[in-house]
Amino acid sequence: MTERTLPLFYKSPRVLTPLTHGKHSLQVPPNYRFAADTNAVPLVAEEMPLAARHYPVVFSDEATPHPVAILGLQHQKNLFVDCDGRWRAGTYIPAYVRRYPFIFFENDSRTELTLCVDEAAEAFKEGPENPLFDASGEPGALTRGVLAFCSDYHAQHLLAAELGRTLAQADLLIEHRADVTLNDGQRMSLSGFKVIDRQRFDNLPDAAFLEWRRKGWLPLIYSHFFSIGAWSALIDRTVEVKP
Repeated sequence: MTERTLPLFYKSPRVLTPLTHGKHSLQVPPNYRFAADTNAVPLVAEEMPLAARHYPVVFSDEATPHPVAILGLQHQKNLFVDCDGRWRAGTYIPAYVRRYPFIFFENDSRTELTLCVDEAAEAFKEGPENPLFDASGEPGALTRGVLAFCSDYHAQHLLAAELGRTLAQADLLIEHRADVTLNDGQRMSLSGFKVIDRQRFDNLPDAAFLEWRRKGWLPLIYSHFFSIGAWSALIDRTVEVKP
């Protein structure tokens, strides 16, 4: 594997094989302590409307903007994971979080995907409770499910990237900053992300609008707009968990 910047959460990813990991299992139920120190995670296309019910959905400030769920107003503070590693009940858990500790890595030519596992993950350990491979070295039900999940995730990730790239090319994304004042007067500011400018979107040429409707992008864009209501809930949650 060529040297690269590792994705969020991943510390020691390695190709999943029966020879190396034939005796390994995955802990259940899941523990989300690994996500406690981040205030934002990527989203894929199909989950944007679901995530928008619980989190502000914005776009990353990078060459290819990507939809992101805001999980907290403070750096390295996820308001939805408690001290025991439990995700806040009744809130949507982003697919990026549910996928961990597994991930697909592309080869240098981007023609092949390989399933890897983060060997540093707390939930990944030796034991027979929830095995990745059966006695003959074939992928177990868990691994087959992971492969299907990661395949779907990758496809939806590409669609989200296409959406972000198109929004940037249409000059619809603008830099934004969330300035918040809590009930006790404390002020917080969150920056480094972009939002869709509503006026520019409303002035989109009819041909582009119809093309985006054909591609199924309009529900994703409107979910971004609707998610503005989640900012107030995030402020309330900040006050609720404030030490």
